[in-house]
Amino acid sequence: MKKVGLFGGTFNPIHLGHLRAAEEVSHSFNLHRVFFIPSSYPPHKKKEGILDAPSRAEMVRRAIADNSRFAFSDAELERPGKSYSVETIEHFRGQFGPDSQVYFIVGLDAFLEVNTWREYGTLFRLCHFVVMTRPGFEKIFSREHLPVELIHEFCYDTQKGGYQHQSGFCVYPAEVTGMDISSTRIRRWIREGRSIKYLVPPAVEAFILSNKLYQNKDIETAG
Repeated sequence: MKKVGLFGGTFNPIHLGHLRAAEEVSHSFNLHRVFFIPSSYPPHKKKEGILDAPSRAEMVRRAIADNSRFAFSDAELERPGKSYSVETIEHFRGQFGPDSQVYFIVGLDAFLEVNTWREYGTLFRLCHFVVMTRPGFEKIFSREHLPVELIHEFCYDTQKGGYQHQSGFCVYPAEVTGMDISSTRIRRWIREGRSIKYLVPPAVEAFILSNKLYQNKDIETAG
């Protein structure tokens, strides 16, 4: 049975915090692949504040090139309009078939807003969730973090170490190494002429500098 992780985001830009988190999750859950899925136009973020998709995609490709567990997917870039998680999950379920296990990887801050996502009640019937904690948020995932409208559909499974949905899929807490790195700070430092070395992979840093990315003030506030 194949176990694949789906790690989506604007990756504006991708940085070492993203990579380290995906590395730890891939080993903790014994995933065969983690697919990095740059979003086209995320529903919760302003389109005008996001670097063009081809540039963000190229940075992801360069960042993961040396890790055999990591793979790039343009599933959301090829889809017109905004990127919705339910469509992405259904895409990968169709691609890998019923014998595969899909794990949707998300940070706790994003998971706390899951009730605002399209068809969010359906998501827990499609795949497992891996909810990562990071600096600035609670380090212990609890039952109270589940969507209040759906909390009656979950029960804690001590053997699995997660909250099992009545569908059989689970929401798994995952504490990853805290790296206080943010894309917002990286963009700001680029504008200020400060070094971003050791915040992003060397190949990503070279791509940003050679193409003079993130010099536009409009990009500074994007997620």
